[in-house]
Amino acid sequence: MNLQQLRIVREAVRRNFNLTEVANALYTSQSGVSKHLIDLEDELGVQLFVRRGKRLLGLTPPGRELVPMVERALLELGNIRRLAEHFAQRDEGTLRIATTHTQARYALPPIVAQFRAAWPQVNLLLHQGTPSEIASILLADEADIGVATEALADEDDLQCFAFYSWRHAVVVTRGHPLAATSVGALTLAALAEYPLVTYHDGVTGRRRIDDAFARAGLHPQVALAALDSDVLKAYVELGLGVGIIAPSAFNPMTDTGLVMLPAEHLFAANTTLVAVPRNRLLRRYAMDFLHRCCPAAAQAQKNDRPRADVMPAALP
Repeated sequence: MNLQQLRIVREAVRRNFNLTEVANALYTSQSGVSKHLIDLEDELGVQLFVRRGKRLLGLTPPGRELVPMVERALLELGNIRRLAEHFAQRDEGTLRIATTHTQARYALPPIVAQFRAAWPQVNLLLHQGTPSEIASILLADEADIGVATEALADEDDLQCFAFYSWRHAVVVTRGHPLAATSVGALTLAALAEYPLVTYHDGVTGRRRIDDAFARAGLHPQVALAALDSDVLKAYVELGLGVGIIAPSAFNPMTDTGLVMLPAEHLFAANTTLVAVPRNRLLRRYAMDFLHRCCPAAAQAQKNDRPRADVMPAALP
């Protein structure tokens, strides 16, 4: 039994048993993947995969029991490597952050600036994607920390901490009929009279927007849905409709063609989360980034943190 065989088993499950995709993901040949799996089954003396000819269709009962063990073994291998890196180069390395465009553009810059000043030898790598993609990236050990409003809390293998809470705001062009609405007077019915420009399903609190209109018995037209707050603002400025966005995405100094209308009374609160995989050892600088986002994470992790409590050095 060797590590490559274990990696192939894990990747086969992740790639829905498509050996071509497994081979591409592990930079090897499909024939090599097949041979590794057969050798592993021969060594263990049990069949792990259900086959039809050369195709894998799924896992046998022994295979289903093996997969969690493989995941734990590869997780601990990664922890061993991170532990060695921690002692060999305490202040150097790469911190991989997976996040959405809105968080990367508007919420994280102050944190990143503070972090860079404290850890100048650490490279920051930002992966941008949807919340579900971010969860997958974290679970696949392709990122150290994830930041998003949706999806992260749905994964039992991710430990989440509250970053900040917020409610949606409305943006319109300066000449729009709603622009003169007094504070607190805006209604869902008034918004529903116009086409809406807002986030794609599953992104930046879109469910809270839909829920608010549904509870009011309203069915507004969504003229445009996108992932990117800047795209939404651009189309609002073009007159495509009324924008419903995260308030952090509005800058009165640069968004001079728009007016933001507070809508805290219309939509439920959202909580943006910072997540780390359970049982994965974090480098000291990763712990520092986490605590800069969520000061309460330090105490919370003492009670239920994955493996960060094994880090030998205190945070600066």
